[in-house]
Amino acid sequence: MNILMDGLLNLSVWGYIGATLLLTHITIVSVTVFLHRHQAHNALTLHPAVSHFFRFWLWLTTGMVTRQWVAVHRKHHAKCESSDDPHSPQVLGLKKVLLQGSELYRKEAANAETTDKYGHGTPDDVLERRLYSRYPFIGIGLMLAIDVLLFGAIGITIFAIQMLWIPFWAAGVINGVGHFWGYRNFETDDASRNIVPWGILIGGEELHNNHHSYGFSARLSNKWWEFDIGWFYIRILELLGLAKVKKISPRAVIEPDKSIIDVETVRAVVRNRFHILKLYGRKVIKPVLKQQRRIAIPSYKPYFRRVSRLLVREGTVLDAAKRERLAEALNHSQTLETVYRYKLALKEIWRKTSRDQADRVRRLQEWCNQAEASGIQALQDFACYLRGYTLDIR
Repeated sequence: MNILMDGLLNLSVWGYIGATLLLTHITIVSVTVFLHRHQAHNALTLHPAVSHFFRFWLWLTTGMVTRQWVAVHRKHHAKCESSDDPHSPQVLGLKKVLLQGSELYRKEAANAETTDKYGHGTPDDVLERRLYSRYPFIGIGLMLAIDVLLFGAIGITIFAIQMLWIPFWAAGVINGVGHFWGYRNFETDDASRNIVPWGILIGGEELHNNHHSYGFSARLSNKWWEFDIGWFYIRILELLGLAKVKKISPRAVIEPDKSIIDVETVRAVVRNRFHILKLYGRKVIKPVLKQQRRIAIPSYKPYFRRVSRLLVREGTVLDAAKRERLAEALNHSQTLETVYRYKLALKEIWRKTSRDQADRVRRLQEWCNQAEASGIQALQDFACYLRGYTLDIR
């Protein structure tokens, strides 16, 4: 009877709390390292034993099918903030995604077209076909039995928390709050945000804007003061020979003596485009705005107040009132309108669907030539800076 009530472990209250946090944290690590970074984005490889452990653990604790999860996530990136996005709070509302995120996931996961188009490259072995994908609820039932056996009656509560952990934190908070509140390191085309700079509770997924900027990267932290615990675990696995990092966000290197734009320049600019836009805002837009405020006649100065962020923000995340305020400021300064137009022209270089690198080289060269002939010092300096731009991929 005591075993039935207290379980084999017979822990203290703090022991049960610690066990619950440990079990749910392993699930979070499985999602961020295996499902997200390894399967969905191919940012690292995992030893087959480690990969299968994560897959088995997720079968026990979530019942999620790898192919379905990967397909839904890839579609989210491909259709982000549009009506086809499976879980955009900008389209569906924060409340719906936060509280009904798991329902939105299940609905999209059941869409055969989504899994066929976006679920490629995921496990398709005998265990996946005959057990994990076919009988996901057996794993969940087995987890319930294990919890009760180990923890006794309170194991039912621990099991309930395990079942709610991913639907709330991943499907709700990351997909909802991660596209609604927080800070942005990069002006991506979507509304992604870094919720907090310390990615611990949700495995590093809190750094969501960083991820949308560099979806291919196994490391989600970008600033020195940001911490990604998922990356910490990946580095441990790598040191043990159980993982190998394939891609991380690149670091910029400037070659001051380089004056000719070549294919490597274009590759560096396109691959690190959000860093380029951030530098453009810092090195061009903000100095020009400051100078325009200083020389403007008194009646024009109100138009230049509170537009600094609007000039560097992605237009798709600005509402009508902010767009109108931005347009008013641009209408009252030809110089400011010019540097803003050059920012849009720079973005077009990597937005073009053409894969012709020679054409991209030509267009970037033309952009630099025109910027240097603009007569705007900050723009001229940035064009010179861009000519020497390259990447140190570590």
